[in-house]
Amino acid sequence: MKAIVVGEQSEGAPLRWQEVPGLEPRAGEVLVEVHATALNRADLLQRAGKYPPPEGASEILGLEMAGVVKELGAGVEGLRPGDRVCALLPGGGYAEEAVVPAGMLIPVPDSLSMEEAAGLPEVFLTAYSALFWEGRLRDGEVVLIHAGASGVGTAAIQLARRAGCRVFATAGSRRKIDACESLGAELAVNYREEDFEPRIRNTLEGGGVDVIIDMVGKDYFDRNLRLMNVRGRLVFVSSQSGKDLELDIRRLMVKRLELIGATLRTRPVAEKIALKDALLERFGDDFASGAIKPVIGRSFPIEQAEQAHEYMGEKKNIGKIILTVPR
Repeated sequence: MKAIVVGEQSEGAPLRWQEVPGLEPRAGEVLVEVHATALNRADLLQRAGKYPPPEGASEILGLEMAGVVKELGAGVEGLRPGDRVCALLPGGGYAEEAVVPAGMLIPVPDSLSMEEAAGLPEVFLTAYSALFWEGRLRDGEVVLIHAGASGVGTAAIQLARRAGCRVFATAGSRRKIDACESLGAELAVNYREEDFEPRIRNTLEGGGVDVIIDMVGKDYFDRNLRLMNVRGRLVFVSSQSGKDLELDIRRLMVKRLELIGATLRTRPVAEKIALKDALLERFGDDFASGAIKPVIGRSFPIEQAEQAHEYMGEKKNIGKIILTVPR
């Protein structure tokens, strides 16, 4: 099979579409013929040698994919060759084939194309975990989603709105602001033009927010704490502006705030399966009807993975960037 191979891992290491050893499913696994995969910022970090895959995971880039079942490992039931599926991966998505534990597979509804399905697993599982597992978001609460036009942000806005919550967001351009509001954000603030804290505070008539999903980190930390209600939950999904913070613990004590970290890649497979099952139990009908779906900003042939990475680095995309695999 072919896959994207990274040259010596460093900033700007070349990406090459070339032959690599084929795969065989073991007991409990499924071999999937990949039709599309999607970019994540973790791919850029791994390419630069800053985010190694978990022990035993594929060295090939790619944390999600969509395709059709090609071969079943021993003991796998309820699936058959040709079934349309997508899945979260610990690695290996930038390839013609991927091996996946059967329990991780998500059936692709007719409402989704393969490209859309490839953009579903990472962002919706991350968003669901951050909002409802870590953030314990409840109907009627107020949530602020930073980087609202990102893949995770666009997923989180949709899930929070379907859960009956008031949703606010931040983004960095008029085009991205419009996208957030079209997905259901009550207000999206362009952080390049104004401070999100007073704008949201004014809209809430002096009130605050209950849950914040933060992919920015250091630069937003103080404003996040000031904006949160008593017993608010701040969930960190990324730290793009910096990871080192200074904190007066008394600020947490006064409002009884919670600071929570969330990540997917290093979780045990059983926990990922439980997360996937919880997402589908609550929102599966919405995916099937098309009421919720991944936002696809741009697609590239997988042979142009280099250009796709450059495009992601420019931070111009809304939603997901997809790589299509030739068939």
